Amino acid sequence: MKAYRAALLRFDDQHAPVYEADGLLVVGPDAQGRQVVRAAGDHAALIGNFEGVAVEDLRGKLIAPGFIDMHVHYPQTDVIGAPADGLLPWLENYTFPHESRFHEPAHAREVAHFFFDELTRNGVTTALTFATSHPASADAAFEVAQARGLRFITGKVLQDRHSPDGVRDQTEQSLIDTEALIQRWHGVDRLGYAITPRFAPTSTPEQLRGAGALAAKYPEVWIQSHVAENLDEVRWAAELFPQSRSYLGVYEDFGLLRERAVYAHCIHLDRTDRERMAATGTTAAVSPTSNQFLGSGFFDFGAADAAGMAYGLASDVGGGTSFSPFRTMLAAYVVGREGQTKTGQSLSPGRLWWLHTAGAARALGLEGVVGNLQPGHEADFVVLDPQATPLLARKTQQANNLDELLFALIVLGDDRLIERTVIAQG
Repeated sequence: MKAYRAALLRFDDQHAPVYEADGLLVVGPDAQGRQVVRAAGDHAALIGNFEGVAVEDLRGKLIAPGFIDMHVHYPQTDVIGAPADGLLPWLENYTFPHESRFHEPAHAREVAHFFFDELTRNGVTTALTFATSHPASADAAFEVAQARGLRFITGKVLQDRHSPDGVRDQTEQSLIDTEALIQRWHGVDRLGYAITPRFAPTSTPEQLRGAGALAAKYPEVWIQSHVAENLDEVRWAAELFPQSRSYLGVYEDFGLLRERAVYAHCIHLDRTDRERMAATGTTAAVSPTSNQFLGSGFFDFGAADAAGMAYGLASDVGGGTSFSPFRTMLAAYVVGREGQTKTGQSLSPGRLWWLHTAGAARALGLEGVVGNLQPGHEADFVVLDPQATPLLARKTQQANNLDELLFALIVLGDDRLIERTVIAQG
């Protein structure tokens, strides 16, 4: 076992932040040899129980759960910051040309290494990630994530129509490849597979039907896609699937709404859509920097809460503009204040942080596994330096309560705030 003495942030069963100014985090192996949290709490109250355990003194720093990114595209690492008039032109002019190179294993591995370096540098320890339509892209990401001991989920993209040469796949083969990847990777170490239609307009009904059949055959795997991100995309889906009640209804018609199904964006939904997501256990990955960058719209936090719909935060790189969870949380705060909600609702600092850690784990079906520093959770965590920049040091020293401290870190933080990212390797 090993222990760390520092300020400590975690969350209780009511999703409220719990903070110890002088805390102790104790980690050690479980029965499977994986590093988990053995104890967390006030240093003075706990230290007597752990005589002989080495304690690293990190006073002046803050230990918090590793961040969880619910939706990100690792093959779009080099697309970040590409100018475009909107979602569909951005896909055509930048995304698809970049993704077409991922049939090359060497290229896929090189980008995967850089991508995981960026996640680590920004304190992200779990990610639900799109690969490309090439099986080699999923293999490369899994191989690199496995070597680093990460909890990581990805899947080969399904897109058999309305896509250019180089990224368009073939219906039957795409489903064969998906099942082979599930059998090769799902549940290996800390890895998970996600059945991944790009979005409904780029899959034929036959491909979506096959994806639904695989989702039924392998209920423990994830499903991920996009829905209701952009009004042009919504109109396109309605033209292609006129029999479906809504864009979200397309996925339901093919058996793709269930627990462990995660849909990015979910902006242009109606009340019935949100209620169907809640009823089926389907969750949303909210991507505020991407939505602002592409002019897609604002996620309606109030309407989602009213429907009982679960959601968490996501960077959506490369449409998103930063790997940093602090940038994502700040954008979510702005969206909560200025978006579709009629009340001008804003999210508290503690809730923003929860939505990118324990709340995201809950939305992924990983509650109790990652995203928190309560006993039994896998020991993924970050060490934050509240004095990482002169302005941060000045502002955090003036914090009178936890909300002021967390909000200062959200508004002023970036990768410099992350002093260390610790992965729960056995």
